[in-house]
Amino acid sequence: MTDTELSDLYRGYIACLNSQDWPNLSNFVHEDVSYNDKRIGLSGYRQMLEGDFRAIPDLSFDIGMLVCEPPRIASRLLFDCTPKGMLFGLPVNGRRVRFAENVVYAFMDGRIFEVWSVIDKAAIEAQL
Repeated sequence: MTDTELSDLYRGYIACLNSQDWPNLSNFVHEDVSYNDKRIGLSGYRQMLEGDFRAIPDLSFDIGMLVCEPPRIASRLLFDCTPKGMLFGLPVNGRRVRFAENVVYAFMDGRIFEVWSVIDKAAIEAQL
């Protein structure tokens, strides 16, 4: 897969998340996906994302930076949202917060197979 093809696939994945198109998630995420070195599978990954959207009704993934080196992508995702209650153990309770997630994805067979994510929790703490 070329840089352009992988970047386009990733942008399709982000569009899938933003539209909460869960039936099509399997087009982008491998059945045996792992998240931060824990094998959670596609169903666990979907449950995690659905939980994120329940906790943050206005959640939207915005690509701030994208580096592609097949079979991996590194992305800085930007968030500007109003979580309903606790967020990453912090009492946000409906306040608007801005933060970033730095995430690296490894693809296998054209789908996300491994995800390593670090969320800028300090940015959220500074806003509370």
